[in-house]
Amino acid sequence: MDEQNYSRTEDIVNVSYFLKENSNKFPYKRAVVFPEGRDGNGRVAYTHLTFRQLDRESDRIAAGLEKAGITRGTRTILMVRQSIDFFALTFALFKAGAVPVVVDPGMGIKRMLNCMSEGRPEAFIGIPLAHVLRTVYPKFFSTVNTFVTVGKKYFWSGLTLKQIRETAPLVHKTAETVRNETAAILFTSGSTGPAKGVVYTHGTFDAQIRQIRSHFEIGQDEIDLPTFPLFALFDPALGMTAIIPDMDPTKPALVNPEKIIEAIINHGVTNMFASPALLNRVGRYGKEKGLRLPSLKRVVSAGAPVLPSNIEQFSSILTKDAEIHTPYGATEAVPIVSISSHEILSETKELSEKGFGTCVGRPINDTEIRLIKINDEPIENWSEDLMVPENEIGEIIVKSPVVSRCYFEKPKYDAIHKIIDGYGFWHRMGDLGWKDNKGRVWFCGRKTHRVTTQNGVLYTIPCEAIFNAHPAVFRSALVGIGKPANQKPIICIEIEPSQKPNKKTLGKELLALGTQNIITKDIKKILFHKSFPVDIRHNSKIFREKLAIWAEKKLDKRQG
Repeated sequence: MDEQNYSRTEDIVNVSYFLKENSNKFPYKRAVVFPEGRDGNGRVAYTHLTFRQLDRESDRIAAGLEKAGITRGTRTILMVRQSIDFFALTFALFKAGAVPVVVDPGMGIKRMLNCMSEGRPEAFIGIPLAHVLRTVYPKFFSTVNTFVTVGKKYFWSGLTLKQIRETAPLVHKTAETVRNETAAILFTSGSTGPAKGVVYTHGTFDAQIRQIRSHFEIGQDEIDLPTFPLFALFDPALGMTAIIPDMDPTKPALVNPEKIIEAIINHGVTNMFASPALLNRVGRYGKEKGLRLPSLKRVVSAGAPVLPSNIEQFSSILTKDAEIHTPYGATEAVPIVSISSHEILSETKELSEKGFGTCVGRPINDTEIRLIKINDEPIENWSEDLMVPENEIGEIIVKSPVVSRCYFEKPKYDAIHKIIDGYGFWHRMGDLGWKDNKGRVWFCGRKTHRVTTQNGVLYTIPCEAIFNAHPAVFRSALVGIGKPANQKPIICIEIEPSQKPNKKTLGKELLALGTQNIITKDIKKILFHKSFPVDIRHNSKIFREKLAIWAEKKLDKRQG
């Protein structure tokens, strides 16, 4: 699969055109609002750029970057904290036709450096701390020949963003990129395998923006609180005002709920993206305090399955007309399926709690979803024979304009995750699920997390739901110990923080719960874990691989 294709010159697409369009539509509307600090009375002081200012600022920076050698096709590491400069730089790179290489800093220094090196960057833009990192570990940046510091430059070489602005030509023309041309390389979190660089084209971004706007019915007066930096970048393209939250984006589970609620109230926020972990923390606080957020009409939560109890809790602080949407997708394909809280709470919640899986909804717009027989091997070409019978659990595959075509220089993973179908392709999500007679997809867990026993296959999400129903359980995780096809299923339990149960008694109660359900009757072992290891990006995906190693060691220690 070709990484780029410049031949379709008649089909010019650049994601930055959306910003230019919105600058012309509402030039004086706030595009980005940033909490700069607090005054003596504790009130938040904000800085902002209007759509016209952001458009002009990114034009100016793009011109300066091109003069410095960061031009069309230049792969550029961007290590800048969520800020006004982050927005301006990202759109400047798009306008120059350069390719931002985005790596989650929360994945740990070693893994982050490996990802950066794999992206073979030619330019590096970062805050001073990022430049210290690249001077300490120079071998990971051997391909870089242009450096830009956002802030004060010290002993390292290169230009500053201030110099880029000051030396920029007065006029800049946006690069006439084409639909299949690489726009960015976004690395997966690596929570269920090695982190991989996903190639986003300008056509991918274009399709995503149109899909999000259409499905969620984004209006012209929307104000967004994006608690995940990468999703914040959609706002200027969608015409929404982005309110940057006062939080550490790498630790959403530890967010101060007062600051999130403060931002919503201060700005009349209408839309918010929140990981399940943040949704739980803010919803719990709001419910305890008896708060209401009347301006908030739409909440989008993704990154991991969202429990119905979490949705119910957060709904208690919203108006009756507000909706919580739980779109399903991955870095390689998002958004592809979605469902809203009204349908979850009135229809699917009860079935989820009985072990049917998490209903993630219906395909969005023209997205096609199919279920194929579970297979860990590459599948080269599509065939109808791959599909599972109706109502059976299978592997989820998707075809849509929002789906990325390939990974960056990873043909091995292209072979594993893509199935050629004529001139198109299907992407294998690596997830398992089934489809009901209403066309809704039910998520049953990751393919690599299934537990194969002598008596059959156990799936994580359905099994865990049975144990999550106990009021003393915060969350549970199914893991398997032993060789495939003969694994021993174990349920790991993280206790609800407000509860202090007797573990021996709780263990008996949970085993009794499992015995009563046909899908969990063979689970005979419960282990309690103080705090599950979770992904850095959303603090919501459970690292079941790590839990399985922990569980095996714990059992070996007991038996020894």
